[in-house]
Amino acid sequence: MRGRRRRWLVVPVMVAVAALASACGGGDSGGALPQRSATPHAGSATRHDATARPGPTPTGPYDPVRFAAQVRKHAREAGIAPQLLMAILYNESDKPHDPAFERAWQRIKPDAAFGIADMHRAAFDEVKRGRSFAGRRWDELPDDPDLAITAAAWYLHDLAARLPARWSSRYTRNDLLALGYNAGPGNMLAFARGARPGSIAQSYLDRLHQTWKTAGRAVHGR
Repeated sequence: MRGRRRRWLVVPVMVAVAALASACGGGDSGGALPQRSATPHAGSATRHDATARPGPTPTGPYDPVRFAAQVRKHAREAGIAPQLLMAILYNESDKPHDPAFERAWQRIKPDAAFGIADMHRAAFDEVKRGRSFAGRRWDELPDDPDLAITAAAWYLHDLAARLPARWSSRYTRNDLLALGYNAGPGNMLAFARGARPGSIAQSYLDRLHQTWKTAGRAVHGR
């Protein structure tokens, strides 16, 4: 009976993982990579309070508005715009963020991103250095939305520190930070110099613009 029970459990898990793969386009759309380097992705132009677990369904997105208090807190601590941080969470909400399914997907795609801010291991390990969460591990992100938001806020902080005082492109500061979150700091600087984003990075920026007002209402209550 024990063996039969295990076989019955495997079936729904594999079906859900297949649905997850389909929802993600067979790949990872964002996160923070090392180059897609951080959305943490923090990386190249391809493509962070456990008291408020997201509770998404395994096959659909959730509304990041439930994390508005954490977003305001960690954005203030990191010196970045809370609306930008919330908009990043909205950008990353299009894929399931159930911990069990994230780990199932990561077993299929080892370089997948973790947590509600879709951060890759290299980006998380980089951004945590010297910070209050330096003792935390990347594989804790799926279970701890507050940690994910903290890491994302500080990653955006570090990207902002790398921006030049002036740039020649048409992008705003928040545009460039979002592009850097998705495509990595090197690409962010190239975009600031006038390089054109590829289709994935441009799509990421387009989605940011689409959800910008929603993100603002979520963090400012209007």
